[in-house]
Amino acid sequence: MGVIQNILAVIVVLGVLITIHEYGHFWVARRCGIKVLRFSIGFGKPLWSWTDRHGTEYGLAAIPLGGYVKMLDEREGPVDPSERHLAFNTKSVWKRIAVVCAGPLANFLLAIFAYWALFVAGTTTVVPMIGGVTADSPAAQAGLSPKAEIVAINGQPTRSWDEINLRLIGAIGDDRLSITTRAAGASVTREQALAVNHFLVDQDPPRPLATLGITAWRPQLPAVLGQVLDDGAAQAAGFKAGDRIVSIDGMLVVDWIDFVERVRGAPGETLSVLIAREGGEQTLSLTPASHSLEDGRTIGQVGAGVENISWPAEYQRELSYGPLAAVGQAIGKTSEMTVLTLDSIRKMLVGLIAPSNLSGPITIARIAGDTARSGLESFLSFMAYLSISLGVLNLLPIPVLDGGHLLFYLIEAVRGKPLSEKVQNAGLKIGMALVGSLMLMAIYFDLMRLW
Repeated sequence: MGVIQNILAVIVVLGVLITIHEYGHFWVARRCGIKVLRFSIGFGKPLWSWTDRHGTEYGLAAIPLGGYVKMLDEREGPVDPSERHLAFNTKSVWKRIAVVCAGPLANFLLAIFAYWALFVAGTTTVVPMIGGVTADSPAAQAGLSPKAEIVAINGQPTRSWDEINLRLIGAIGDDRLSITTRAAGASVTREQALAVNHFLVDQDPPRPLATLGITAWRPQLPAVLGQVLDDGAAQAAGFKAGDRIVSIDGMLVVDWIDFVERVRGAPGETLSVLIAREGGEQTLSLTPASHSLEDGRTIGQVGAGVENISWPAEYQRELSYGPLAAVGQAIGKTSEMTVLTLDSIRKMLVGLIAPSNLSGPITIARIAGDTARSGLESFLSFMAYLSISLGVLNLLPIPVLDGGHLLFYLIEAVRGKPLSEKVQNAGLKIGMALVGSLMLMAIYFDLMRLW
């Protein structure tokens, strides 16, 4: 069922993003007086199509990995003299630039709308309070202490753990990090410098908080099972929802974190677990399944989840804005994520971020499915970020992509005449080879993550 949900989620996400992107090209082309021959979502043989009164064919094709808008163009086939004024290649270079830019711009507008909807609806976040500091870590050496709220990273405000992680990911490769904290109940903030050497470089995947030696504060979770997954080790051992873990191999279990750590540290080992159930106690034999992580470590898993508890009200924060204020917040969030994406590309090119962080369709499908199961808020946030990524990637100056065409047209605007067909065709071949190589690399790293 999880695989089916992932497939459906990625179809919805990519379908929306591709449609919006191509509609941007389509809408501006029509406004520039260009005849659109076909508007296709997907490649290959059409599964469904219809034609409007303008002669534009709309189609849904079999391969859902992209889409295209085919316009009347003398370079792609004969054009009736009576329609020559409607051809793309006969329009001014500025109109062609507008058409090319419209697709990525539509993706940015979609992201702004998604963030706007989230800000208007409001979200409840957890106050980013430090729970613990590892001895001799950068955080300990800088003097960070538990129960202090992180209010800024490198001078940028942070209202949630999500924002903190984004700020830290943006600091990859830095040798110095500044964290501003506020003690519980205090109004005065304190900025502390952390010594980091090429922060997070060569980490795959990056673990920013663990690298700094910081753990997030959370209320103590009793070791009570809230759910037992089908076909998991816990179900096979006879565990049920509501069971309270008392001890493992005779050693008392303090809380849920304690239980998880012991399970993770015992892959394939048989544990004697004392549980409390319905007023009595009994002992069950539990053998955690072995699970390999991306960093090569093997941990134990049992297929069980903790019973939900309510966070104290003082550790929760409601983020919501009125319709007008949310516009500015959404534009700011989109701009921030755009800069982060561009900076990540730069750092990957200079070797600060490992190429193995590239993600392809398999990882996108998995994350789309996970966020869909987590709720509408997570799903919209993921769609907004993916839309920004699509917009940024399409604007890269690589022939074949929108950014490559934009580069050719900007050169034409400066020179007063287009580049020769020979130069453009050579650029397209190079662009196709580069994009194809990146796609193969992304799929390869997707498969490595699965294995």
